[in-house]
Amino acid sequence: MFGDNQIFAAPLAGITDRPFRRIIREFSPNAPVVTEMISCHSLVGAHRNCLRNFDNYATEGNVGAQIFGADVALMADAARILQDAGAKWIDINMGCPVPKVATRAGAGAHLMRDHALAGKIMRAVVGAVDIPVSIKTRLGWDDDNRDWRNLIQIAADSGVRFAALHGRTRAQLYLGNAVHPDVSDAPIPIIANGDIKVASDLTELEALGYAGAMIGRGILGRPWALAEITGGGAPKNVGEIVLRHLEYAIEYYGEKTAIPMFRKHAAWYSAGMPNSSEFRIKVNRIDNADALKVAIREFWGMI
Repeated sequence: MFGDNQIFAAPLAGITDRPFRRIIREFSPNAPVVTEMISCHSLVGAHRNCLRNFDNYATEGNVGAQIFGADVALMADAARILQDAGAKWIDINMGCPVPKVATRAGAGAHLMRDHALAGKIMRAVVGAVDIPVSIKTRLGWDDDNRDWRNLIQIAADSGVRFAALHGRTRAQLYLGNAVHPDVSDAPIPIIANGDIKVASDLTELEALGYAGAMIGRGILGRPWALAEITGGGAPKNVGEIVLRHLEYAIEYYGEKTAIPMFRKHAAWYSAGMPNSSEFRIKVNRIDNADALKVAIREFWGMI
C-alpha cells in the first residue's frame, strides 16, 4: 500500500493554484503536490498578469513546480527561479495535449515527438538546479507511437529522478480508459496517472512496478481525496471547506477575479448533491463575495 508521501496531487491548469493547494494541505500535510503548469516565457519575463509567476513555496511543504516550454535556455532559467522561490522539485511538462501547448508552442506533449529536444531540455534543467527534477508525460503521441520507454530512458540518462506517466496517448486526450503498463523494468521510479480516484484504483499498480500514484480529476471538488486514499475521511461539513477555499481565492486574486473563477469549484463541490443543478445556476449569476457566501451557507445547511 502506498504511503501518504507517494500519493501525488496532479498539476491541473486553472485548478491547482495556491488557494486550492492550501486546502489540499489541510487534509494531506505530507503529500507531494504539483502546481498548475507555468510558462517558462511568462515566468522568466515576470509577466505581472500571471500571479503564479510570483508564488513563494517556502511554506507550502512538499510542492513541485511544473514548467512548460520549448526554449532550452528559458526552461533552465525558469527552473532556477522556481528553486529560489522554494519549490522542492521541478517538474517538466511533456504531456499536455492541448493544441496551444502541444502544437503551436512546440511544448508539452510535442516533446514526445522530438526526443532530441526533450533530452536537451531535461539536461539543461537538471544542470540548472540542485533540487530533483521530474517529468510528466504520456504513453506516446498516438497508437502508432507508444514510445514512452524511449523517453523515460532519455530522462534517466539526463539525471531526471522520476516520472509521472499518464496512461493515454496525446491523440486520446482524456477519452477512453487509461491503461497502466508494466513499468517494473523502468530505469527511474514511475508514478501512475490517469483514472485514479479512490483507493481501489491502486490495487494493481504496485504489482506493475509503480512507485506511487498521481490523482488528477479525482480531486475536483474533493481536495481531501488524497487523504481518503491513504485512510483518512471526508470532512463532516463540506460547506466550511468551500467557504474557506473561497476566502483563500479572494485573498489571492481579489474579489473581482476570484468570484467568476470560483464558480467551477462550487459546481464540483456540490456535484451529486440534491438540488445541485439549481445551486450551480444560482452561483453562475452571483458576482459578489457576500452573496456567494450566503448561497454556499444555504446550500450546505449552515443558515
